[in-house]
Amino acid sequence: MFFIFGLRTKVDRSGVVQEVCRNCGNHAAQVITRRSTRFTLFFIPLIPIRTRYAQQCTFCGAQYEISKSDADRLPVG
Repeated sequence: MFFIFGLRTKVDRSGVVQEVCRNCGNHAAQVITRRSTRFTLFFIPLIPIRTRYAQQCTFCGAQYEISKSDADRLPVG
């Protein structure tokens, strides 16, 4: 008997907010993404291992991680 297991990461775009970028200082659209990694067994995602949130500036392209509370707090449009 054999088992096929691994990890799968899925990236979801949570929304876009208008904010001042921490990197370039411009008022631009910031894309909020959620990256979730799950343990898979026979290509079926079963157990969530890690969830991270990120914010990316559409003007300069800088991307930085944010906390879940910050991602929930932002008014997504």
